[in-house]
Amino acid sequence: MNQLHNYACGKWVAGTDKGQDLFNAITGETIATTSSKGIDFGQMCDYARNVGGPKLRKMTFQERGLMLKALAMHLLNKKEDFYKVSWATGATRIDSWVDIEGGIGNLFSYASLRRQFPNESYCYDGDVARLSKNNTFIGHHICVPKEGVAIHINAFNFPVWGMLEKVAVNWLAGVPAIVKPATVTSFLTEAVVKEIIASKILPEGALQLICGSANGILDHVMNQDVVTFTGSASTGKMLKAHPRLLQESVHFNMEADSLNCCVLGTDVTTAMPEFDIFIKEIAREITTKAGQKCTAVRRIIVPENMVEDVHIALGKRLAQSIIGDPNVEGVRMGSLAGQAQLIEVKEKVELLSKTQKIIIGDFEKFEVKGADKHKGAFMPPIIFLNEKPFTNTDCHSVEAFGPVSTIMPYKTIDEAIELSKMGKGSLVSSIITADDRIARMYTIGAACMHGRILVLNNECAKESTGHGSPMPLLVHGGPGRAGGGEEMGGKRGVFHYLQRTAIQGSPTTITHILNQYQQGAKQIEKDIHPFRQYFEDLEIGETLITAKHTVTEADVVNFANVSGDHFYAHTDVTSLDGTIFTGRVAHGYYILSKAAGLFVNAKKGPVLLNYGIDECRFTKPVYMGSTIGVRFTCKEKIVQEKKNEEDVAKGIVKWLVDVYDETGETVAIATILTMVKMRNQD
Repeated sequence: MNQLHNYACGKWVAGTDKGQDLFNAITGETIATTSSKGIDFGQMCDYARNVGGPKLRKMTFQERGLMLKALAMHLLNKKEDFYKVSWATGATRIDSWVDIEGGIGNLFSYASLRRQFPNESYCYDGDVARLSKNNTFIGHHICVPKEGVAIHINAFNFPVWGMLEKVAVNWLAGVPAIVKPATVTSFLTEAVVKEIIASKILPEGALQLICGSANGILDHVMNQDVVTFTGSASTGKMLKAHPRLLQESVHFNMEADSLNCCVLGTDVTTAMPEFDIFIKEIAREITTKAGQKCTAVRRIIVPENMVEDVHIALGKRLAQSIIGDPNVEGVRMGSLAGQAQLIEVKEKVELLSKTQKIIIGDFEKFEVKGADKHKGAFMPPIIFLNEKPFTNTDCHSVEAFGPVSTIMPYKTIDEAIELSKMGKGSLVSSIITADDRIARMYTIGAACMHGRILVLNNECAKESTGHGSPMPLLVHGGPGRAGGGEEMGGKRGVFHYLQRTAIQGSPTTITHILNQYQQGAKQIEKDIHPFRQYFEDLEIGETLITAKHTVTEADVVNFANVSGDHFYAHTDVTSLDGTIFTGRVAHGYYILSKAAGLFVNAKKGPVLLNYGIDECRFTKPVYMGSTIGVRFTCKEKIVQEKKNEEDVAKGIVKWLVDVYDETGETVAIATILTMVKMRNQD
């Protein structure tokens, strides 16, 4: 008998009692036991805060991102080992792909997100606030990692993805984690964590694991901690009300089960490709993970004249889904995660049966391939029909967490919107329609009650990730019943683990604090041109004051001919009456181009290429005879990793291009980027 271990305070330890038996969801056999008895949760929290936290906080966003990338690549090489273990959770290969490789994909996504952060252990948020007339006093926002621990309490349905999609975010932010997977499938989480720890890619203390019960861990949380929960709404509400969370004002993010819906547009007929897309999408959401997804479709909202067609087509589609042992060829749907889940789903189906009727599926009359349906946690897809969804409302409040869904009719899109909202808040809704007007009406009308809305038609269906797939760079969460929280969402998710603090001071002081040049700060002038310096040698605030140039009519005419831009304000003095201009003006892009001519050093040097423009504004007209110059300032530096051993070691430098006229006023302002070679090529 395999006894699962917890990873606490740098050691793998078993509980001091036998604990809970864990079962193979396919065969019903006991495969492991797990316990956390004897584990000091307070000590684990302190270990994360005092050992893992400081190490992660010393790393820059770039270093943390590269750490995630290395871990993702390592786990990807071990994925087949995880697939073998995942079978015992009742998952098919495709189900396991979503869980295992989907989770690893989150690590890759957040590794790539490092490029949106500075090469610092902290970041800044938003734009500078000008707080004084002469710009000697400004404000900004700095975001630093919280000095606590992220405690993740996860659900049973995604033992790998549920962990990796959360820890990717807190690690990028610089915060350690304690992961508590649902005990019933914790044997798969343990297998992955063992590989993570063995890889030694993470600093010690960045990850700890509790396979047994974590009852009591919230007694030890502090105000710098973050608690996330994924599971039932009832359990989530109980945890959210924990006195310690309230006392310490701990950030609590809940992602709860929800009664998600999929809507068929009133424009769709059986002859349209969108009808087939709708049926395929519904069937996939019912059978994937045997319906054990927090994003699964629970309510199928259909125009009243299409109910029979949907019933027939969905019935035929589901009949093709062979249920059984995922290792047997041809099996498309596995089992629930265990007998306890099967009992719970049956109870919810019985409750729903009081107000609506089953039109597809029978708990007794179904076949299982390659396994004993009485020993494994198998059940067939169950589809209800609720002909009066505005009256019989159990379908909007009772969730059977399995392959169970309800078809319900509607008359107008307004009715469909109202039905979607009756779920009192969902993670996701989808609508299949070929009419963009219907898509707009539904999206705007239903958005307040959904965390995500997928609009599907024949144009995007082939490449769509589907109704039930949260994406790393989009918000995953939802209002109301769905928990009111959000996770992932790209940078939005990272900010959950950062403390945002307003900072005020002079531009020079704020520049030194953020290590990002603020306009108006003191500038550094050197005898050497900035383009002659390697990446390491450039200083934030280093400024080149260029020679000047007087704009002539010939400049404007020549640029118009070269660019093809003959806009009247530049070329036709007779068209200026009634405009804001008192004469012909130079092209904004000519001013920017001429600025480049003034600040560029033409000789071959450390600058490898122009990487692009982040922002550009033309703030004052430049008339013929105006004289312009440039203040060219090193604004920010970001290290880039080498793609291979032959690659050049380099970084991206952001430059503030401040073009001013003879009065000293800024006429154009831009941020450009160059790729600059490093002196050290090791």
